Amino acid sequence: MIQFNLLPDVKLAYVKANKTKQAVVLISIVAAAATLGIMLLLLVSVKVVQAKHITSLNNQITSATTQLQNTPNLTKILTIQNQLGTLTGLHNQKPVASRLTNYVSELVPAQATISNLTVDFSLNTWSISGSADNLSTVDKFVDTLKFATYQTTPKSPELNAFSSVILSSFSYSTSSGATYQITAKFDPSIFNTAYNISSLNIKTQITTRSVLNQPLFQQPSNTSSSTSSSSSTSSSSGTSTNSTNGTGQ
Repeated sequence: MIQFNLLPDVKLAYVKANKTKQAVVLISIVAAAATLGIMLLLLVSVKVVQAKHITSLNNQITSATTQLQNTPNLTKILTIQNQLGTLTGLHNQKPVASRLTNYVSELVPAQATISNLTVDFSLNTWSISGSADNLSTVDKFVDTLKFATYQTTPKSPELNAFSSVILSSFSYSTSSGATYQITAKFDPSIFNTAYNISSLNIKTQITTRSVLNQPLFQQPSNTSSSTSSSSSTSSSSGTSTNSTNGTGQ
């Protein structure tokens, strides 16, 4: 069977354009419908779902607040919790007072004893009083404190452990020996928990008067001996003179 297309080319173009228009309109209607549906879903989500969720959260917050407010001794409980939270920091700031025993055994000369030791960790000061065999030992004790050093790590530089070392008072008696009172400021790092310091560096040689045989305090006994020797020499000279004069007569 043979068919003949008797429509002109213009008519064919019109039909084709009309079909294209219908397709575009259909696609536009479908896209608009989809967009409208999405907008409706978002509107429902914002106005209904989220509003309901916010209302539920507010109810939970109100319920929890009421429960907390009805808890007996709530203020005390919160105060205790805050204090417990600060315990770790306070413990780290606490000085290691147990190191004091090692420091004292290293610093005090063998010929000296301690009768009273007062340490103030808030002012970083201490006061030591006691007795010694003589004032030279007291002088060496003061020198030891002045030149004692410490290290925070084995390779760190040496730092002075004490400053403002002062011999506040002293006395000497031939029967009981010397008594002393020494005050000093210590570096708080030597008692700090952050540093593992177990001992101090005690200088074996100190270039001060106590080592150069020029002690800070002359022993009264030596002075007395020198005075007695001078008196004896003078007496002997006087006796010799008198004897000579007597012979001359």
